[in-house]
This record gives sequence, structure tokens and C-alpha cells, in this order.
Amino acid sequence: MIFAANFMVANAGDVDPKLMKGWEAGSEYNNHYDIREYEKIRAWFLRAKKVIPMPGMSPATVVEVLEGADLIEVHLCPTWYRKPSEIMLKKNERIKIKGVWAEINGKDVFMASKIKKDPNFDIIKVRLSKDGTPFWTMTPEQVAWETLPDEEKEARMAKGEVPPSQTKSQ
Repeated sequence: MIFAANFMVANAGDVDPKLMKGWEAGSEYNNHYDIREYEKIRAWFLRAKKVIPMPGMSPATVVEVLEGADLIEVHLCPTWYRKPSEIMLKKNERIKIKGVWAEINGKDVFMASKIKKDPNFDIIKVRLSKDGTPFWTMTPEQVAWETLPDEEKEARMAKGEVPPSQTKSQ
């Protein structure tokens, strides 16, 4: 059983444009998410913090993790989507992170799509793993669908329900 704890505050359409600065779909920052660089890493959580990923962008929520002797900065999302204080992890918890490596401002960072605490518990999901689409650029209906456990999605589709991203416009 998979449980997705996703505390979405707003989607792109509801956010002040100043807060969205640099986080838009197709932005330079989001274009760094290259699915060809997709990886899974296991690391120890150290802390969550706020950073400015690139000049002119609004702040990001980032977690610092330790993988072996390497300190890694893991980029999650804009702070208006999830604040560092909303990251419900404890120091030295073992986590699994899925995402991609990217070089941003001359620094190697890991852009996360999902963080898991154990095999069956997604605690943070902020992007589609398959293509890196940020949840903060999706409609609330699309995010709700994407945060459902796979078994629930399959059951709904078996009954004829179509995912919101695949519905035809009226």
C-alpha cells in the first residue's frame, strides 16, 4: 500500500506572478530536469532550507542530504508550494530520492521528483518521474490524480475514469 502525503498549497494559476518567477513550465530552471539523467539515490536527511536556485528566481525549498561522504543539495520546489518547515523528516532519517542530476549556477544539484522514507511511503512528490513536469504547474485535479496510489489509479481506470491530463477539451 502506498500513501502519498502531499501538502500542496496552490497551483500556478493561483500564485502571485512574483512568487512564480523562474518556476514556470518551460522556464530555464525547469529545463534543467533532463529525464536522461534520472537516478535513485539513498541518503541520510540532514535539514531543509530555503535557497535562491538561480538569479532572479523566487526561493526554493531544498533539502541537504548525506550520501556516503558527499553532501548533496536536493532541490524540491518553490517555497510557496512547500516551505522548508513543512518537510516532515528528522535529521539522520534514511530516505530514497528519485530525480535527476543537474548543474545549476556551476553547482551539481539533484532535482527531486519524489522522496520516500521506506518502500511504501511517498512523503514528498513534486514532479512527474516520467518527464519532470512540476506539480506546481498542474491543475489541482491533475495533482490529485498523480498523488493517488497506483492501485487506486488502476481501479479507477478499470471503471472507465480518465486521468485529468488525458481528458478531451469540451
